[in-house]
Amino acid sequence: MKPKVAFFDFACCEGCQLQVANLEEDILGLVNLVDVVEFREVLTGSAPEYDVSFIEGSITRPEDEARLRDIRSRSKVLVSYGACAATGGVNKIKNLWGNIDKVKKEVYDKDAAMPHLETYPTKAVHEVVKVDYFVHGCPITRSEFLKVVKALVFGTTPDIPQYPVCVECKMLGNECMYDKGGVCLGPVTRAGCNAICPSNNVSCEGCRGAVPNPNNNAMHEVLAKYKLSVDDIKRQFTMYALDPEVGK
Repeated sequence: MKPKVAFFDFACCEGCQLQVANLEEDILGLVNLVDVVEFREVLTGSAPEYDVSFIEGSITRPEDEARLRDIRSRSKVLVSYGACAATGGVNKIKNLWGNIDKVKKEVYDKDAAMPHLETYPTKAVHEVVKVDYFVHGCPITRSEFLKVVKALVFGTTPDIPQYPVCVECKMLGNECMYDKGGVCLGPVTRAGCNAICPSNNVSCEGCRGAVPNPNNNAMHEVLAKYKLSVDDIKRQFTMYALDPEVGK
């Protein structure tokens, strides 16, 4: 029997689910490999248990956390996919305010105290439950998603890059964004996107999260070369909840 696969969303724009829904001709290959039993954007129906659950979105409310724990309890494998799920994404910007009541007042004004608006500091999925695998990016890339699905179906470990975006830029022959006068997080951001942003003259903002064991010395060398400090580029780290400590 084909493995039962489900897709769930929490606080997000659902763009990663759209990447899956828009697989076009590749969708036929996907349905030949797995039995999609739950996917709100694509079909109706549900199942009591799942072989693989894909989670998009960050956790921002107590009821989200309870629902996520329930999904985890009924899933053999749980995959966190997309920046919101993997790192907390743009939703984690609110955590920088420090006081959640201040955030609610800023967003909802006079309605901030309404009970259905209960919220707390944003958490990535792995900060609530055990995550088995990650698919990074904002949004995810379709090719990497398919690669992960195939690996899970055939019982192998998905091959996710462990090197920075700078490596992909060099392989593609891209001119460094720093040479163009920009500020780029490529030296400390996980590769796997084929350096799509720098290839289109846009600096990397770290949507795939920090590379494991980032080379801080190399980052310092880049900053020193262009007469910059970590404090000078700290704002760049906030978009996708990339910890600025990785650059120190």
